[in-house]
Amino acid sequence: MNVREGTIPTALGTVVTGVGATLVAKRVAPMVAAGVVGFGAAHIVLGAIDLVHHTKHWR
Repeated sequence: MNVREGTIPTALGTVVTGVGATLVAKRVAPMVAAGVVGFGAAHIVLGAIDLVHHTKHWR
């Protein structure tokens, strides 16, 4: 199985951001929920950078 570098962090970040957004909407531990959203968003950004950086165009 060949998975492009950056796909897994981007997908994980999307899931974590969704969980954090759900926690924010339900007002469960707002500071923790905001941290979870930020953690997920960081993974999305870093994964997207990897996806763009490791395309054939850049090699």
